[in-house]
Amino acid sequence: MPTEFRNEPLVDFTQEPSRRAMAEAVEKVNSQLGKSYPLVIGGRRVTTKEAIRSLNPSQPDEVVGTAAKADAALADEALEEAGKAFAWWKKWTPAARARILWRAAAALRRRKFEFSAWMVFEAGKSWAEADADTAEAIDFLEFYGREAVRWGQDQPATRLPGEDNHVFYIPLGVGVVIPPWNFPLAIMAGMTCAAAVAGNTVVLKPASVTPVIAARFVELLEESGMPAGVVNYVPGSGGAIGDHLVQHARTRFISFTGSRDVGLRIWELAAKRSPGQLWLKRVVAEMGGKDAILVDETADLDAAADGIVASAFGFQGQKCSACSRAVVVKSAYREVLERVVERAKKIAVGPTRDPRNAMGPVIDQAAFEKIGGYIELGRREGKLALGGAKWDGPGYFIPPAVVADLKPEARVACEEIFGPVLAFLEAKDFDDGLRIVNSTEYGLTGAFYSRDRARMERAREEFHVGNLYLNRKCTGALVDVHPFGGFNMSGTDSKAGGRDYLGLYLQMKSVSEKL
Repeated sequence: MPTEFRNEPLVDFTQEPSRRAMAEAVEKVNSQLGKSYPLVIGGRRVTTKEAIRSLNPSQPDEVVGTAAKADAALADEALEEAGKAFAWWKKWTPAARARILWRAAAALRRRKFEFSAWMVFEAGKSWAEADADTAEAIDFLEFYGREAVRWGQDQPATRLPGEDNHVFYIPLGVGVVIPPWNFPLAIMAGMTCAAAVAGNTVVLKPASVTPVIAARFVELLEESGMPAGVVNYVPGSGGAIGDHLVQHARTRFISFTGSRDVGLRIWELAAKRSPGQLWLKRVVAEMGGKDAILVDETADLDAAADGIVASAFGFQGQKCSACSRAVVVKSAYREVLERVVERAKKIAVGPTRDPRNAMGPVIDQAAFEKIGGYIELGRREGKLALGGAKWDGPGYFIPPAVVADLKPEARVACEEIFGPVLAFLEAKDFDDGLRIVNSTEYGLTGAFYSRDRARMERAREEFHVGNLYLNRKCTGALVDVHPFGGFNMSGTDSKAGGRDYLGLYLQMKSVSEKL
């Protein structure tokens, strides 16, 4: 049995050895750009005529890599191979499956800088953001391995005299894993390996803008002993294979992280029985948020401004946990706004190969245009206190934008933008602020800055989010410290990195024998 779980420490890039190691990894990855990555179906490499070109969002004319693109026929083949593998993979002991995850965690730890460097190129992550992503992937591997062993033990149940009663969990079957691009290693690895270590087999359809990091991780799993067919790597468009995989009669469950609209479509398609389907499909979905930080007049306003800026503009605001609304009571509103604008102005924006840049590009041209449209909308709906200037040069760079004096019903204050755009709203008092933060259809993360104990206790109960933080930023959830997932349109109430998460990929069986 392994040691007690501990979160992977983050790299301190103020130390010269760490800076040097990361710089060397960046140069190494730079020399490997442009390679091709085939599909992996049942352990077999499959090339295709059509391909997905992964571009560096800091320099869109630079190809990070080219991934083979599956069609419906290849998606069917992947499901078939996953089905064959499930027949024997489900019989492996949880400990045997967990050992593969622990070997993968050890390998990823040794290659931490390399995997982080891939995210600098493919996702535009800063060094610190990339390192946090890699550390979380290691945490998921370590934690879910331990959880598989725990869930695999005999379960408590009342024993009836004269009977031998046994309650245990078994895996579901073949699942489709559809991860997001914003945590292209951590969330992708966590979703994939949670399902696999529970005894299921997986068809992994990575995000089309970040397929290379997923391909690299699948290679690492294979090198760590993951048997052929357990994890099948099948990039492709949502229209070509996404809906097909979700609707297929062989699919037992779908694990998805992404936008509300795509999540709702998956939920709807999965609810319809396909010909030959023997089960009700299980959907595990995390679908984003419109997260708020509430600040009252008793708060440490400097700490609140620091937390708002870190939460709103870390990784360019491209986190489902990002603070996209700052709700401040009237008496502190102008002061907090000024402090946030002052701090945001100092954030260095530029290509993340340079460690001095804390903010990189948004993910692609479509995001660049969408976010720019919201900034222009903000000019009309409120007052643009910061941002709006056009970026001079290549890359999809958008400096921090702060839109002040918005009404709660403004689109910029209601719709998920997924970019570095912060909506500022004034509340009459704490009660009004609580009403505003709960006025969204989402319920993922939130934070409350205050020194008033009675209000903090009310926020614990009445601030309706899955992850609430008191007097700290609303991003940066750690595995098994802050189990992550939200309410309402933020998903299916799953808690990634929590102790009930593996149960989403299992089903209970009860066996009784008369003695």
